[in-house]
Amino acid sequence: MSEHQHHIQLAEESLAKQTTTLNLGPTHPATHGIFQNILEIDGEKVLSSEQTVGYIHRAFEKIAERRPYYQITPLTDRLNYCSSPINNMGWHMTIEKLLGLKLPKRVEYMRVIIMELARIGDHLICNSVVAVDTGALTGFTYVFQWRELIYEIYEEVCGSRLTTNIGRVGGFERNFSDVAWQKLRKFMDGFPKVMKEFEALLNRNRIFMERCIGAGPINAERALNYGFTGPNLRAAGVDYDVRVAQPYSSYEDFDFTIPVGTTGDVYDRYMVRNDEIWQSYSIIQQAIAKIEEIEKADPAQKNIFYAPEADKFHLPAKEDVYTKMEALIYHFKMIMGEIEAPPGEVYHAVEGGNGELGFYLISDGGRTPYRLHFRRPCFIYYQAYPEIIKDGLLSDAIITLSSLNVIAGELDG
Repeated sequence: MSEHQHHIQLAEESLAKQTTTLNLGPTHPATHGIFQNILEIDGEKVLSSEQTVGYIHRAFEKIAERRPYYQITPLTDRLNYCSSPINNMGWHMTIEKLLGLKLPKRVEYMRVIIMELARIGDHLICNSVVAVDTGALTGFTYVFQWRELIYEIYEEVCGSRLTTNIGRVGGFERNFSDVAWQKLRKFMDGFPKVMKEFEALLNRNRIFMERCIGAGPINAERALNYGFTGPNLRAAGVDYDVRVAQPYSSYEDFDFTIPVGTTGDVYDRYMVRNDEIWQSYSIIQQAIAKIEEIEKADPAQKNIFYAPEADKFHLPAKEDVYTKMEALIYHFKMIMGEIEAPPGEVYHAVEGGNGELGFYLISDGGRTPYRLHFRRPCFIYYQAYPEIIKDGLLSDAIITLSSLNVIAGELDG
């Protein structure tokens, strides 16, 4: 073989084996957050990928170890910011477990209402974005109007919308106002019609189904091995839900089912979240009815919005802070962390929008945690992403990422 022929042969072999390295992210439109995937692709086929995380790592856990307990709540807002109230409530419940506090039923049910509204809002974002990434924008713009109504309820309850800092140790900072109840009932009255229309747009849409079915699958065994929880695990066929397995906030008082899928693909994840929205809606209806029963049996309960035993850790009312010296002193002591928590070691988990959101807290009896660890579901299931998208198409990698609902704030922590 001549030297010229040898070069031609090498060139042909090089062309036959040529692949492309593609940076998927850290730009936002496709990756939904500040993280990067370095893909090796052959045409449109994904051969391998490598994640790069940490672009917005803010060392929340170490910051928390230098902050009083109340100053940690705003840090939890910035984990899964699509359902901040669940993060807030989970943190407060962790402290309550350390303190041994038991809350009145009305307060527990009020928390359930807020957490399930947050779950609905979280799932609406995830599923409508999955649709956008398949080319369907209408559902996204439609349901966001109703997500806005959820934010208006938050705003009436606590004054905030996205990063809510909602609730306090022992309950809420104030009672639900009449306007908050009106806004809640407005949402409950109108939402079913909207949700049915959203499902009619997509659930049996042939184009949507062909794009989603078979994309990014994971079976139950692999999902469990990775440590999946939440909708992504249930889509693979495992009916694990923290609200049922380890009930908190009186979830044992509610009647609801755990939706599950079979293949763990994009379509199953989408359908499980849709079904969970309906279950959350039902739970809110039940919670409203239970609160009405409590208030009917004892009208004085209408004024209960925190546990009386939590006085040491519950901020005084603002009007008292402005007019009474004792209230001003205790407000200062709580905010500045001058009230010590008892020593102890606790773990508390809630069913977050993306799965088991856990708080592992060690207290040495000081004014700040000795150690604190957040169990962030996004960080766990994102590790499976290279395996899930391997040998699939680039376009499938995009919608797979959307259906996993990777939230960068929760991923990096």
